[in-house]
Amino acid sequence: MATVTTEAAGEYGADAAASAPGMPQLNFDHWGNQIFWLLITLAVIYFVLSRIALPRIAAVLAERQGTITNDLAKAEELKRQAGEAEQAYDKALADARAEAQNIIAEAKAEIAAELKVATDKADAEIAARTAESEKAISEIRAGALDNVKEVARDTAEALVTALGGRADSAAIDAAVAERTKG
Repeated sequence: MATVTTEAAGEYGADAAASAPGMPQLNFDHWGNQIFWLLITLAVIYFVLSRIALPRIAAVLAERQGTITNDLAKAEELKRQAGEAEQAYDKALADARAEAQNIIAEAKAEIAAELKVATDKADAEIAARTAESEKAISEIRAGALDNVKEVARDTAEALVTALGGRADSAAIDAAVAERTKG
C-alpha cells in the first residue's frame, strides 16, 4: 500500500476541489434533468392545489360568505323588528298617556260634579237655615215690639198716674201705637 505523504495529500485535495463541479443546481450539465423534475413537481403541486386544496379553501370561503350574508340578513331583520318594537312601544306609550289624560279628565269632571252637588246642598242648607234664622229674628222682633209696646204702655200709664192724672187706656194705646209705628 502506498502511503500518501502530506504533500501529496495537499495536492490531491487541491486538485479535487478544482475539478469538483460545485453546487449541483449551478452545474449546467444537469439542468435538463432539473428542469424536467421541476416541471413534474410543479404539475403535481398544481394538481394537488387545484383538485384538493383550492376547492376546500373555496368551500370554506363560500361558507364564510354565506354565514356573513346570513348574519347581515339576520341583523337587518332584527333591526327591522327593533324598529317595529320601538314604534309599538311609542304607540303604547302615547295610548297610555292619552288614557291617563282621559282618566284625569273624567276624575276632574266627577270631582266637579260632586263639588257642585255638595255646593248646591250646602247652599240649600244655608238658605234653609237663613230662612229659619230670619223667621226666628222676625218672631223675636215681633215679640220684642210687643214687649216694647207693653213696656211703653205700662211706663206711660205709670207716668200719667205719678203726675197725678188719670190714665186713659185708649189714649195711651193710641199714643204708644203712634210712636212705635215707625
